[in-house]
Amino acid sequence: MDLKKEDIRQEVFDLYDDYAHNRINRRDFVQKLSLYAVGGLTVSSLMSFLMPDYKSRVQIPADDVRIKSAYITYKSPKGGGTIKALRCEPANTKQKLGGIVVVHENRGLNPYIEDVARRAALAGFVALAPDALTPLGGYPGTDDEGRALQAKRDRNEMLEDFIAAYDYLKNDAGCNGKVGVVGFCFGGWIANMMAVRISTLNAAVPFYGGQPADEDVAKINAPLLIHYGELDKRVNEGWPAYEAALKAQHKTYTMYMYPNANHGFHNDTTPRYDKEAATLAWKRTIDFFEKYLS
Repeated sequence: MDLKKEDIRQEVFDLYDDYAHNRINRRDFVQKLSLYAVGGLTVSSLMSFLMPDYKSRVQIPADDVRIKSAYITYKSPKGGGTIKALRCEPANTKQKLGGIVVVHENRGLNPYIEDVARRAALAGFVALAPDALTPLGGYPGTDDEGRALQAKRDRNEMLEDFIAAYDYLKNDAGCNGKVGVVGFCFGGWIANMMAVRISTLNAAVPFYGGQPADEDVAKINAPLLIHYGELDKRVNEGWPAYEAALKAQHKTYTMYMYPNANHGFHNDTTPRYDKEAATLAWKRTIDFFEKYLS
């Protein structure tokens, strides 16, 4: 059966969200998914449909001649080790460019996030996409294994690694000294928290990310561009308090709520992808970075 997004009930996407964020294990996910395996649908077909497709969804191939990309390492503030990151920039550029730290979801530096870094470079920026799983061997090749590994790291220690990425990029020879951050899911929380922690951050774009504590909002100096999917009830429930704190502290922010979009709507490798919302959100993101990082 050739499944399409419209064939799948919203409860299935919500169930996958629980699984993708470690709120239920694989066994429970499969068991609950079986409730929706009706009318010609099978559990295996649903599982196959929901899992990311990295091979056929790449927008910017790694060998695209329009960009230069290479893996680099920088010092981790924890334990004296290093963090691996993908660094991308436009090919043949002769001027210094704004820098963007690209922060992955809760599964390490997978092919989707590497692709996002290349897209940022193609848009005219120096992009740095770290792998917070480096101390545990790096992204293992599958998202299931990646989630399991990332669950073993303390998220505040990972935050320090991404703050160190900001420092590295700010001093990069190809960067003009202005650095922003874009993050997705877990990376959205990191983007919010980098805005809290880095007084000189020039711009922050959290996609469906968890919000900082109310008392931390006063520390934010960077302008914020915030993206949420309307169907993402779990993350969205934190927005009213965050907005109230941003208003009370007179912070510069814009929030967009994308109608009928799920958590993860920008990730074009899964059926939660919403092409219209993702395209618009990315255009707004690039326009925002052009304004604050040029």
